[in-house]
Amino acid sequence: MVCLGNICRSPLAEGIMKTKLPEHCLVDSAGTISMHEGQHPDKRAIAVAKNHGIDISQQRSRPITPADLRNFDKIYCMDLSVMEDVISLAENETQREKIQLLREAAGDTGQRTDVFDPYYGGMDEFEEVYHILDKATTVVAQKLLSANASL
Repeated sequence: MVCLGNICRSPLAEGIMKTKLPEHCLVDSAGTISMHEGQHPDKRAIAVAKNHGIDISQQRSRPITPADLRNFDKIYCMDLSVMEDVISLAENETQREKIQLLREAAGDTGQRTDVFDPYYGGMDEFEEVYHILDKATTVVAQKLLSANASL
C-alpha cells in the first residue's frame, strides 16, 4: 500500500487489509517521499482506525524502495501521481505489472479512481477515506484469496 508520505492513506490501507487476509500474508505500506520517515501515522488516521477496531499506532513511515518492487507480489497505489512515482522505480515490465491503483484493482471504474488525501481535512475526511479503503480492500482481498487458494 503506497501513498505520498505514508502517514494517512497507506497506513490505514495496510491496517484494514491485514484484517482481511490470513496472518501469514505480508502486508506493508510505504510512501513515495521520505519526509515523515520513522514517524507514526497521523493521529487522525490512528483514531479512525481505532474507532473501527484496528490498531495502526505502531506503524512507522518509510519510503518505498526498488527492493519493494522485487519482494512484493502486488503494489497498490492510492492515486495516479503516487503510481507514476512507483512506476519510475520499476526495473522491468514484470515489476511494472505489479503496480495498480487500489480502487482500479477493486474494480472501481468511476470517474474517481484515486483515494483522496485527507491530510489537510478533518476527521470527516479521514472517516470517508477509511470507508473507501475498507470497500476497496474487501474486493482486492477477495480477488487475492480466490486467485491464490493456498493463501
